[in-house]
Amino acid sequence: MVQTREGMAVAEEDVDAYPPPGIDMRRPSVARVYDYYLEGTASWQIDRKFGDKVLAEFPMLRPIAKANRVFLHRVVRNLIKAGVTQFIDIGAGLPTMQHAHQVADDLAPGKTSVVYVDYEPVAVSHSQGLLEEHGDPRRHAAVHGDLRAPDRLWKQVADTGILDLDKPVAILLIAVLHVQQPASARSGDSGDVGPASVARYRELAPRGSYLAISHITDEGVPSHYDKQLVKLKEMYDSNSSPVIWRKQAEIEALFGDFELISPGLAWTTEWHPEDASPTEPEIAFASPNESLILGGVGRKP
Repeated sequence: MVQTREGMAVAEEDVDAYPPPGIDMRRPSVARVYDYYLEGTASWQIDRKFGDKVLAEFPMLRPIAKANRVFLHRVVRNLIKAGVTQFIDIGAGLPTMQHAHQVADDLAPGKTSVVYVDYEPVAVSHSQGLLEEHGDPRRHAAVHGDLRAPDRLWKQVADTGILDLDKPVAILLIAVLHVQQPASARSGDSGDVGPASVARYRELAPRGSYLAISHITDEGVPSHYDKQLVKLKEMYDSNSSPVIWRKQAEIEALFGDFELISPGLAWTTEWHPEDASPTEPEIAFASPNESLILGGVGRKP
């Protein structure tokens, strides 16, 4: 057992519970398919084939994905203006449509630090390649880690020497928690461990830190999405990785006692549109709820 800074006793991470994955070419990768939606170049044939099937059923998913990436950019810009200089991007995916450090450096050159974390080996490799070409090894790093193992992941981030984890950080969980986070079979647990993992990240974060989350919901979306969302879940559950849609109250609960900053939990297109960049794509929806994804940022008091 280990003691949290809030005085809670929790089970120590089982270092063998979540072994590093290999690259399975028999199944499409969530990260690479998402890169395909964003019109990146890191997907493989199996990913594009699955992505085309999804887009045939739900063509709006491509602008939805792009709106979510623009939300990430707005979050980074907004937090930099609030004085944040340290970012941990968990489930960072592939470096398409600009990574967080590029957005940060555009606004505050040389003044911010970013550590990317992903479970997908190809995503980590691409991020490392991008950082070698366009990053600064004193301020940027990419590590292979597992969201489901918060204490071990936190140590991996600390071991990079990039961030001072005794000072406030921004934890980015962008479009990752709606990918089902099952417990390891070896752990003896079952079910979605995403909320428990997020709760541990909230404990680990120093006071004054921020938590940014974006998440697909099936609540309050246009009625013509209803059948499409059912079909979309069936396709991901059977071909790629299982997914989970949460209600607004469930997404808000992921922030725990963190104080949501204005405008609270909002559709991605409505979260601080003033922080958009003229270089980013214009994404037009008939109504904000067509963006399908709710996003928000909370601050640890």
